[in-house]
Amino acid sequence: MSEKKMTSSRKHNLKSLMLSIAKGMLEKEAKQSVIDKEAYMAQNCPDLSLPHSVQELQDLCKKLHQTIDKVDEERYDLHSKVQKGDKEIEDLKIKVIDLIGKFKKPALRKVRMSADQMLQALLGSKHKVSLDLRANLKQVKKEVKEEATDVGDWRKNVEDKAGMGGRKKMFEGEA
Repeated sequence: MSEKKMTSSRKHNLKSLMLSIAKGMLEKEAKQSVIDKEAYMAQNCPDLSLPHSVQELQDLCKKLHQTIDKVDEERYDLHSKVQKGDKEIEDLKIKVIDLIGKFKKPALRKVRMSADQMLQALLGSKHKVSLDLRANLKQVKKEVKEEATDVGDWRKNVEDKAGMGGRKKMFEGEA
């Protein structure tokens, strides 16, 4: 079955139509939020009438402090619920990643550190003994190869002069 591709003019037309619908929905949502805010303020914050006597003003201040404390407690409770929900979301994300098995490997840095420095970093100031790995290596003597010297083979003569032996002879001649 062949799928027909949509022409660019049709795509553009549909896209502009979708954007206009979304714009209208956003405007309606903004208007509704303003109306909801006004209704909430009217319900929870009645009009303030200032009394004329000092005692009535003090009573009004006490009442306002009580409502501020109540609102602050509600804000704290909602904040703790949001934090708890965020923590649960993070835990669930970690579980999902564990189940999928796709781990993001962090970029590793190359660290130059000797064995002594590594042990000191791991053990702290307890580490006093220096670890010399080369001291524990076994000494190996090189065996000299016995080569049959062919007078007609010019490559062996060049290799002898190119090797350390040839250079050593040059330096000994100068000294």
